[in-house]
Amino acid sequence: MKRLICGIAAVLGFFAIAAAPVLAQSDCKNRGELDANYCDENRDLVADTPKEPKRLKTPGTLVFTYTPVEDPAVYEKIYQPFTAHLAACTGKRVVFFQVQSNAAEIEAMRSGRLHVGGFSTGPTAFAVNIAGAVPFAVKGTEKEYQGYNLIMIVKKDSPFQKLADLKGKKVAHTSPSSNSGHMAPIALFPKEGLTPDKDYKIIFSGKHDNSVMGVNSGDYEAAAVASDVFYRMAGRGQVKESDFRIIYRSAKFPTSSFAYAHDLEPTFRDKMLKCFYDYRFPADMQKAFDGADRFFPITYQKDWAVVRQVAEGGGEAFNRAAYEKESKRETDALKKAAEEKAKKQ
Repeated sequence: MKRLICGIAAVLGFFAIAAAPVLAQSDCKNRGELDANYCDENRDLVADTPKEPKRLKTPGTLVFTYTPVEDPAVYEKIYQPFTAHLAACTGKRVVFFQVQSNAAEIEAMRSGRLHVGGFSTGPTAFAVNIAGAVPFAVKGTEKEYQGYNLIMIVKKDSPFQKLADLKGKKVAHTSPSSNSGHMAPIALFPKEGLTPDKDYKIIFSGKHDNSVMGVNSGDYEAAAVASDVFYRMAGRGQVKESDFRIIYRSAKFPTSSFAYAHDLEPTFRDKMLKCFYDYRFPADMQKAFDGADRFFPITYQKDWAVVRQVAEGGGEAFNRAAYEKESKRETDALKKAAEEKAKKQ
């Protein structure tokens, strides 16, 4: 409950900061969809490294985090061997910064409090445009990066067999900026005979694990979630896979991206990236991440094209106006989830 409140406070803090004037790069020849304080003159869709040496950062303490799709405390422990490696490899103190929402994570990088971390698939695009994040890797193997599917889960003993059966039912999405938890359902479900916010009222749970547990407890009749999160929860024994039925599965999306702040000093940045790419996951990390054993190189321009297309197909945008709107909806979802949790305790 305390962590949820802290997460909500961080999200609310975004609006106060975002309202302040920003120093736009007036000499920028191309910005694309990036916010006013970033530039994209090489047109690779991500923020360029600042030209002015005084704007470059070499952090004394390197701050790292991982997307809050599940309990952040779980991932702090899972990533401990890697953060120890990163500290030894870069010669910097490394801390794992627990964040409670996508908006809080994005704001942490935008404000300079986060240097590198994992972002969920959908929020990656907001992190790029709003916070100057530069995606560089996805968990994977020697041959390919790791992906996931949007799945719709229901209890095994429920009568629902297809998406159209869920009209008028209690269906959970995760958060407004989530790809599998919201944007992909908006774009893909109508073709299957189910239109979110028309055929059912969207209920935001706040996180993927909240959605899964909500279906398990009967709070929701169905939930749109990321397959990798669902299978990890089953693997940890939080739920029994056999208690659920999957009634929809999408094509493959790239899983969470790892991105660094655009203003890291290039020599330090390149050293840090080599530390990521050279690292091989120990057995416990491989088990936690479905067999992935390394950070697989990617680019936002090429490998996130399918995510951008899904968002555009659903009428979604990744600009500041859309982000502020979706962040408020995420904040409301977190508040509601905290209230519901408090009632049950």
